[in-house]
Amino acid sequence: MHILVLQHERVEHPGVFRHFLKEDGHTWEAIELDEGEALPDNTEGFDALWVMGGPMDTWQEDIHPWLKDEKAFIRKAVAEEGIPYLGVCLGHQLLAEALGGTVGPAKTPEVGVLDVHLTEAGASGVFFDGLPEKFDCLQWHSAEVTALPEGAQVLATSPDCAVQAMKWETRAYSVQFHVEIESDTVQNWNNIPEYAGALDKVIGPDAAREVEATCAARMEAFNEVAERIYINWLQATSRAG
Repeated sequence: MHILVLQHERVEHPGVFRHFLKEDGHTWEAIELDEGEALPDNTEGFDALWVMGGPMDTWQEDIHPWLKDEKAFIRKAVAEEGIPYLGVCLGHQLLAEALGGTVGPAKTPEVGVLDVHLTEAGASGVFFDGLPEKFDCLQWHSAEVTALPEGAQVLATSPDCAVQAMKWETRAYSVQFHVEIESDTVQNWNNIPEYAGALDKVIGPDAAREVEATCAARMEAFNEVAERIYINWLQATSRAG
């Protein structure tokens, strides 16, 4: 596979997924939208579209005017061209909004290592196959999907965020939480002012150190979850084809 990856911060890349892709002989090409890099006219030449996280919100088109074009690109790629899709955090929210759902400020921002719970659809489907019905992961978001697009299913949830993972029809999957993290992720993301502010506001002083230590202790388990989701996504999207 050759995957098109849309990024919104240089350090918010596919993370540990890069190693899985390399091991399997897949390639990927990133477009750094926040730095002014242009979207292609279509997804010709690519086998999938991945959209990563970022510190901006889906509704900030006045500050980040490229968001409007990105949502139109996602809508065309997924709904018209039928390309397999994987979205993480902002990429999850952009998918929902691009397909007619809504995104808004979270009533309770989630920051830190927290649990998510599979729904009945999630527990019985391919995307989370082999994972427990409850597992912990890194959360770092202050916005959330507030209404699903038509044709979407909720695959995972949490007490403070109803739509933690979503499937749209047969080829598009997305997660609000972060499964792609590596040993340097928290340190790198804490250098982004919006993320550092969210950490301090939700957790308090020394939040970055606390979250980094918690993630380090759980990194092996996090990476195992990431690899299982990666394998499941490949299987789910290939079956859809």
